[in-house]
Amino acid sequence: MKSRFKLVVLSALSALTAFSTVLVSSCKEDKCKSIVCAYGGVCSSGQCICPSGYEGTQCETITRKRYLGVWNVTEDGTYSSAAQYAISLEAGANIAEVRIKNFRNSFVSDVQAFVKGDTITIPNQTLAGKTIRGFGYIQQDKYYGQNGKITMRYVVKDNTSGVVDDYGVDNGDPSLWNK
Repeated sequence: MKSRFKLVVLSALSALTAFSTVLVSSCKEDKCKSIVCAYGGVCSSGQCICPSGYEGTQCETITRKRYLGVWNVTEDGTYSSAAQYAISLEAGANIAEVRIKNFRNSFVSDVQAFVKGDTITIPNQTLAGKTIRGFGYIQQDKYYGQNGKITMRYVVKDNTSGVVDDYGVDNGDPSLWNK
């Protein structure tokens, strides 16, 4: 009788273990079952992992849209005088690119920049005999709301004279951009 009872208990425990394993593994698989990620995003552990240039809970938002538009710039470099002027950020050739028009109120050519999340980056580039590079962060502003302010840090080097105008990278104050 005891061996029969042991067999029944052992069979019941084996069935319970198998059932628990199936239940736990099926719960893990279900996390992404009802989630659809837009623009090539991939679901992992119930959350979308978005490709570069997209954000949101389901990758439904194009990141650069937060940056586009007219910005009022206030800045004072280590070499140049204090200035206030307007720039325009427009969509670039790829999904993460923006073009800065009227940069420093003096560049005729557009300055190329890239956005990823809350960061904007100006890669090293030479325009009109000057080399430019920098980075900044978009943030909420007290008066302009969400995505109403960018704190930009950049340097411009005149390749002829060697003069470096620094806006908060190594020296000086960062450039402030408000909508």
